[in-house]
Amino acid sequence: MTARAPSSAEQGAAAWLFLAPALVLIGCFFFLPVAASLLLSFTDFDIYAIADLGNVRLLGLRNYSELVSSPMFRTALKNTVYFVVVGGPLTVAVSLGAALLVNARLVRFRSFFRTLYFAPFVTTLVAVAIVWRYLYHPEYGLLNYALGAFGIEPVDWLGDPRWAMPAIILLAVWKNFGYHMLIFIAGLQAIPEELYEAAYLDGAGPWRRFRHVTLPMLGPTLAFVGLVTMIGFFQLFAEPYVMTQGGPLRSTTSLVLLMYEEGFRWWRMGYAAAVAFVLFLVVLAVMLVQRRVRREEVA
Repeated sequence: MTARAPSSAEQGAAAWLFLAPALVLIGCFFFLPVAASLLLSFTDFDIYAIADLGNVRLLGLRNYSELVSSPMFRTALKNTVYFVVVGGPLTVAVSLGAALLVNARLVRFRSFFRTLYFAPFVTTLVAVAIVWRYLYHPEYGLLNYALGAFGIEPVDWLGDPRWAMPAIILLAVWKNFGYHMLIFIAGLQAIPEELYEAAYLDGAGPWRRFRHVTLPMLGPTLAFVGLVTMIGFFQLFAEPYVMTQGGPLRSTTSLVLLMYEEGFRWWRMGYAAAVAFVLFLVVLAVMLVQRRVRREEVA
């Protein structure tokens, strides 16, 4: 007797049954907290509300209007955008360059170099930031010692508003490029070798092969790495928190650091939740623009 094949409705019910545990966990630990934070952003929830919820008042959009008119918020937004616009493309470029070098056939000990370049990514960020803070020390830091060998005066990397954010960007690039390098290596190894051979037979040199073969074939990988890098860099927090505490002169205060200070230093939880949702809207807008540009390029 032939067994009856399950209908599409039965298959759908079975799929939902298997997905139910994961969906419940996502709903409890993601969607519910997000919804609670959104409601929190419309209130004046503070340290007094923790003791008695009766002290909570509904403010409507007052937190958001105060946020938009706040010079501190505009400074934090400008610093965050600067970090993303400069550090993001630089990280992608360094990652791609490292991937091309490590993936080259002439390079020996490729596995060793992959591990070496990936090691900073798996190192604790706080520990790395503390080490780099000493490397940037204006008197006995290794970086200023190296500059002194070339006759360059010492630079107060973390104490000068002009250099503090570039110093943090340099740390972030070094910390993150190894992870993206591995993604680029996977993308490079997926490119058919026949394309390079055909381009070589047509007389294309290394630069033309890179421009007309490697880059077009790495398009989806570049889009993915760019998106992941952008999202991660918008969440800048640990580096300025450990190295500069947002200074000097608020030149390294990011949106996440501002959210932390408002929520956990001054206990303005409602205002901090508003900062979080404005950051979410900024990231969402950038993602939609990037997606539209990518679609136009593909079309």
